[in-house]
Amino acid sequence: MTTVGLGSFFHEDDHPWLHRQVRDIANRGEGELTAIVHEKANGRTVRVAHVRPASGVEWTTSAENLQLIT
Repeated sequence: MTTVGLGSFFHEDDHPWLHRQVRDIANRGEGELTAIVHEKANGRTVRVAHVRPASGVEWTTSAENLQLIT
């Protein structure tokens, strides 16, 4: 995994699902995975996924909540 440091978080720039369609199992939303960032929260690092549906209104979820749509 390649990461790019951007202040207090890191961006995974080579995740195999980037720019592919994914499903967020937490809210059943579907859209394009636009980024996964590592953010510091309460003394630990969490992986946060950014998903953009066709409407264009992007949301975030835990990266572990994603399923690839094939």
